Amino acid sequence: MAGKRVYVPVSPHMLRWARERAGLSAEDLQKQFPKLPAWERGEAHPTLKQLEMFARKTHTPFGYFFLEQPPEEKLPIPDFRTMPGAQPQRPSPDLLETIYLCQQRQEWYRDYALSMGEEPLSFVGSASLTDDVVEVAAAMRERVGFDIEARSKMRTWEEARRRFIESTEAAGVLVMVSGIVGGNPHRKLRPEEFRGFTLVDMVAPLIFINAADTKAAQMFTLAHELAHIWLGESGVSNASLRQPANQEVERWCNQVAAEMLVPQALLRQAYRSQRPLDEELQRLARHFKVSTLVILRRLYDAGYLPKEAFWETFAAELERVRKIERPAERGGGNFYRTMKTRVGRRFAEAVVVSALEGRLLYRDAFQMLGIRKSATFERLTHELGVA
Repeated sequence: MAGKRVYVPVSPHMLRWARERAGLSAEDLQKQFPKLPAWERGEAHPTLKQLEMFARKTHTPFGYFFLEQPPEEKLPIPDFRTMPGAQPQRPSPDLLETIYLCQQRQEWYRDYALSMGEEPLSFVGSASLTDDVVEVAAAMRERVGFDIEARSKMRTWEEARRRFIESTEAAGVLVMVSGIVGGNPHRKLRPEEFRGFTLVDMVAPLIFINAADTKAAQMFTLAHELAHIWLGESGVSNASLRQPANQEVERWCNQVAAEMLVPQALLRQAYRSQRPLDEELQRLARHFKVSTLVILRRLYDAGYLPKEAFWETFAAELERVRKIERPAERGGGNFYRTMKTRVGRRFAEAVVVSALEGRLLYRDAFQMLGIRKSATFERLTHELGVA
């Protein structure tokens, strides 16, 4: 009969699973779905339109609601997350979709790179867990052109962070730094769940950095994920300057990352133990062009700080750094610069050039770049200098 509502007999436990999978409480959704408690008790059913809206709100594939049991969703790459209490029972839809999107980008770029005659990168998988940390770190610094001398010419460690990303891409690694899922500003990634991940490939290795984390942490995460590429190990990481890793791969990558950023031998030469710690942190941070948090960790590794003092000082310094960064986050930034960072300049240029040359449909280019308007694409081509 016309106008009659059609109700969908969805299993209550599937609705509850979808809500919990998205990290939402019943209270979070009850304003939009007033009958949700009754749905989850099996006392009522949603209409088809309501179920479609519920699927969008919980980022759940619509077909899942017609399964008898929830699917077992696993990360498509190894899970190396190590922060106590941070690893969720299941990967969030945001993390899963971000990995899938990066895998699609990587697959496209690999084909593009091969069509352009690019050769496999010799450093991918060139190291092993038995290799000397100092030697591997030195090889990484040399390959990406991020040695101490080059950094000494930069004004700040934040400038060094930007140059680190640029030089890593110049070495052949795709680097994507984003705090949201795709181009959706309403779906923010949580650093508590993950800080970054690596997709190893001989031609198109890819590093993703969670931009929702502090910039200080991002620099260390990039070095950590770069060590994953040298090791030839894909995976999701929660690389931490504060917490010790409990997996061999993560411990090795943390050690290499720290040594790459601040070589222990040079730190011992530069450190002045008689000076106040806060002054020395600032001076060494300027000298090595890294954050004070990295310096704190290296001083602890070198035995200059007892464990209790390290933990207390690190917590206070982390809070100080977060307060400094917050105003900049609220202030926004250049949209096109942010977009280039999200997908990486190397990837963006390849997509734009392919579209302009007619080798890639504009529709597909928009999808991979996370944009919708032709005007945005045209402006991006000018920003990239490939118009």
